[in-house]
Amino acid sequence: MKTSLLVRLWVMAFVQYAIWGLWYVTMGTYLTRTLHFSGGQVGLAYGTPAIGAMISPFLVGLVADRFFAAERILAALHLMGAGLLYFVSTTTSFPAFYGGLIAHTIGYMATLALTNTLTLRHVTNPGRQFPLVMLMGSVGWIAAGLVIGQAEVEAAATQFQWAALASAAMGLYCLTLPPTPPLNRERSTTLAEALGFDALRLLRHRSFAVFLLGSFLICVPLSFYFSWTNVFLNEIGVKHAASKMTLGQVSDVTFLLLMPFFVGRLGVKRMLLLGMLAWTVRFGLFYLYATGLTWPGLLYTGIALHGICYDFFFVMGRIYVDRRAPEHLRATAQGLLAFVTLGTGMFVGTWLSGLLGESSVVPRTDGTVLHDWSRVWIIPSMMSGAVLLGFALLFRDDDRELVEVASGHVGYAPTDS
Repeated sequence: MKTSLLVRLWVMAFVQYAIWGLWYVTMGTYLTRTLHFSGGQVGLAYGTPAIGAMISPFLVGLVADRFFAAERILAALHLMGAGLLYFVSTTTSFPAFYGGLIAHTIGYMATLALTNTLTLRHVTNPGRQFPLVMLMGSVGWIAAGLVIGQAEVEAAATQFQWAALASAAMGLYCLTLPPTPPLNRERSTTLAEALGFDALRLLRHRSFAVFLLGSFLICVPLSFYFSWTNVFLNEIGVKHAASKMTLGQVSDVTFLLLMPFFVGRLGVKRMLLLGMLAWTVRFGLFYLYATGLTWPGLLYTGIALHGICYDFFFVMGRIYVDRRAPEHLRATAQGLLAFVTLGTGMFVGTWLSGLLGESSVVPRTDGTVLHDWSRVWIIPSMMSGAVLLGFALLFRDDDRELVEVASGHVGYAPTDS
């Protein structure tokens, strides 16, 4: 791949994830402090990307992949997203805010898939070059957090306005990307294929069924982190909280680079279990701080565990699916995994986290509110621990005939238990 193309794809990935990072981490602080939305409403707002993840396959699988060049639909979606983000920044009504954010995230989640498609179409060595391009997405997220934190606009609508500007710039930039015409113009794509439901046949194998169920269940407690961590840090007086939360993305990049080392030595099951354990420990550390053990190291260690939390379970999960599914079902199996985790799992999790946050409010005489953070954090820690225990007992990863049976021909899926 030419250096000039790599730079163009780097810019694309950087801005793509910066758009999301400019508002997603700090939205809870803005909604609770400035708009005074309830905890349940905060949970619903954080569930909008999950709704987008469930609906966007229609755009990608049934429309964009068949009728439009990727760079053009990317440009259109980002320009529309810019307008929706600006609208969201101007409203103080929850129904209007929620509706605008849902509309934005449906388009935005579709652009995530389309940027992946565009990148994979133009790299010459996907196994090595695709992760290199996607690393700039983490850098974009880090940069967004640093900007929001240092500017101290975590409780302001400014975060959405800056995200709107970034989305508009991305829309115009997409028109300069390499032409990427659709490949499936002549092929009829079914709804089941678009959503990954063709891969449901893999659930006949216990290890895959346990893996998919575990992936759904672990997404429920992890949603608490995204919904409430920035609110928590600001409420306990941490300065530049958004900037300090980028330590999680630094950890993410570090462990992503170390993944080949760990995969070869730990195998699939140990990697997945360590990822679940990291979520349990992360919430436990926040709980200890909230109960009075106010050592800052507990907070920063919890944030820095993000690389293990995310990479050891979610990145390893994608690798597991790629290994276990037959070649003709790999794409739909990955779609099913995204629907179950980023879609239904995250939606249920953000909804529950919102209800718990609302029930944990402690009103003050001056009209402001605080939260019983020990209650907010102990529940997802216990939930993560329960999923960890169940997964450890039930997941064996020993279905050697998985590929053979699912694909209808002889194949061997190596085991890593």
